Amino acid sequence: MPISNTTNQALFLLIIANLLASFSDVSLKVLNGEVPTFQYVFIRQLLSVLLLLPFWLKLPTARRMQGGCRINFLRAQFILMGSGCAMIAITHLTLATANAMFYVGPILMLPLSVVLLKEKPNSTKIIATLIGFIGVLIVLRPEQFHWAAIAGLGSALAMGVGNILIKRLPDDQHIIATLFWTGLMTLPLALALALPQWADIEWRHVGWIMAINLFVLGYHALVVMAYKKAPANQIALAEYSGLVFVTLFGVMWFDEIPDLLTLLGIGLIVIPIMPIQWRKWLPAKQRQTVKE
Repeated sequence: MPISNTTNQALFLLIIANLLASFSDVSLKVLNGEVPTFQYVFIRQLLSVLLLLPFWLKLPTARRMQGGCRINFLRAQFILMGSGCAMIAITHLTLATANAMFYVGPILMLPLSVVLLKEKPNSTKIIATLIGFIGVLIVLRPEQFHWAAIAGLGSALAMGVGNILIKRLPDDQHIIATLFWTGLMTLPLALALALPQWADIEWRHVGWIMAINLFVLGYHALVVMAYKKAPANQIALAEYSGLVFVTLFGVMWFDEIPDLLTLLGIGLIVIPIMPIQWRKWLPAKQRQTVKE
């Protein structure tokens, strides 16, 4: 079945979205930990709220209040912690390794669903999860282990939980209201965590943080547009283009050349969770055997 023009447009939008997300990671890498972690998070979220405020004010009154709910508040706190952990991981790890950790989120969700939701995953999901964990062990092998990898895993877990909570939000909730309230609800805790280590920073730091904000907001906007144009199972594979981008940028701009074992580990993390119908890749006779 040929891919429609609408699906191609959605794929293009999703790839551009992940390119923007990769530029966000590069900008964070350039900051190089010069801004204390939660001071960075607070400034970033404050700038995000200020950027969104004019658009939020243009919404009808009823729409403005969407997102100011308990579920979104809980989600905001996970995003806060995930953002802090992501900064630590990107600062101290290579871009490729840090992003490989971020992709562990879907893998971590399976054991959590068993423990917290009493779900019973099928054997395919269990095998895929085990392969993913083997990939994590290869990427984080003892001789190259860095404590920041724990932060990367923490970011993956926090973002994964945050994404699950999206499903608990009303379907008709406006994206601007969601983003505005999420940012606003992170500010109190972010400020409380930032104050003990608050430091003087330069305007160039603020500039990079603003760039990160614009890249992230652009990413979210394009992702929403992409998934409205085509079903998720037809385009979700393009989400993994981000890992390719950050690996290339790490080589080009930071001299971060991954070794073969790291590439193997990244492959074992990513491939099992890719939304590919693997049987289409098999010859007809093999597909029939699989079906039987």
